Amino acid sequence: MSHSASQTTTELPVIEVHTPARRAILELNRDELTTWLATVGQPKFRAGQIRRWLVQRRIQSFEEMTDLPTELRSQLTAEFNFSPFEIVRHQIARDETEKLLLKLHDGELVECVLMRDPDRRTVCISTQVGCAMGCVFCASGLLGVKRNLTPTEIIEQVLVLNRMMKDDERITNVVVMGIGEPLANYRGLMESLTFLTSKDGFGLGARRITVSTVGIPDKIRELAQSGQRYNLAVSLHAPNDALRTEIVPVNKSIGIQEILLAADDYFEMTGRRISYEYVLMSGINDQPRHAEELASLLRGRNAHVNLIPMNGVSELVMTAPGDPDTQHFLEILERYGIAATVRKRKGADIDAACGQLRLNRVTANGDSASLENSLSDTN
Repeated sequence: MSHSASQTTTELPVIEVHTPARRAILELNRDELTTWLATVGQPKFRAGQIRRWLVQRRIQSFEEMTDLPTELRSQLTAEFNFSPFEIVRHQIARDETEKLLLKLHDGELVECVLMRDPDRRTVCISTQVGCAMGCVFCASGLLGVKRNLTPTEIIEQVLVLNRMMKDDERITNVVVMGIGEPLANYRGLMESLTFLTSKDGFGLGARRITVSTVGIPDKIRELAQSGQRYNLAVSLHAPNDALRTEIVPVNKSIGIQEILLAADDYFEMTGRRISYEYVLMSGINDQPRHAEELASLLRGRNAHVNLIPMNGVSELVMTAPGDPDTQHFLEILERYGIAATVRKRKGADIDAACGQLRLNRVTANGDSASLENSLSDTN
C-alpha cells in the first residue's frame, strides 16, 4: 500500500547560483552547441565530435580535440571554459583512493573522490557548497551551506575524475554522498543524473548510481516517480527521534516514521532495496539497546544497514567504537534478521572517508585551507 497520503513537505532554502561571465562548454546542450557552431560557420556534426571528446576521451583542453579544425579549437578556447572549475589540490591515499579539491568560478570549493576496489571504480560527488543539515559527526556542514552546485558542476566531477584514471580503468559506479544534501538541490541533481545515465551522456545504468539523503519525504517520493530506478541510501544514524534529532537536527521537523514511510513508497515504486546508513559513535548510538531498537524499526522492510564506524574529524569530539563493539552491534542486527554490513573505510588518511569531506576556504595568498587549519591558524 502506498503511504503518500501521509507525506510531509519539507521547507528547503532557496539558494541562488551566479552565472560566470564565460560558460563552461558542457553547459550547452546539443541544440545550443549546434546553434553556436552555425554562428562560426561550422557544420552541425561537429557538435557530436565535441561532445564525444568531452565525455568519452580523457583530454584536458580544446587543443587536444585533434579531429577539429585548428580555427574551431581556437574559437572554442576563446568562447568557453573547458571545465567549470580548476583543480586546487589532488591527494592520493595509501589505498589508491584519490580526492580532488575543486575551485569553482566564484571561488567556492568542493571535493570529490575516486575509490578503487578490485571489481569496481566508484566516484563520490558533491551537490552543494557546504551543507545545511548539520549532522554532528560530519565535516561537510561545519561552515553551513553556501549554494547549490549547477548540473554542469556536478557532472564535471565525474568527468574530471574519469580523465585522471588509468587507460585500463573505467568508472562503474557513482555515489551522490559528497558535500551537501542531494535532495535539497533536486533540480541540479536530476539534470546531472539524466546526463550521467543517457546514451548521449556518460551512459551509466541507473542501478549503478546511489543517491544519499538525510530523508526529505516529499523529494524521496518525487525521485521515485522520476522513472529511473536509482539506489536510495537514507542517512538514519539513530533508531528513535529523540536521539536522531540530536545527531541530525533537521529530523526535528520531519521524524523517522515519515522518512520510513517515504522509503517504503520508494521501494514499492522502484523495487530497489533501501540502504540505511548508520554512523556508529562511541557511547552515543552504538549500544546493544540501539541495535535492538534499530532492528525493531526495520523489521519487515526490504532494507540493508550500512554500519559506518565514525571517521575522525579533528574539530569533533565523537569517536568510533572499538571493533568488538561494532561487531556486536552487527551481530545483534543479524540475529533479528536484518541484513547489515560494516562499510570498509576508504581514503581515511587523506580525509576522503565518509563524513570527512569538508567545505574549504581559500587563504589570502590563494592557497586552500580547511576549517581545521583556519581554526589553528596554520580537503
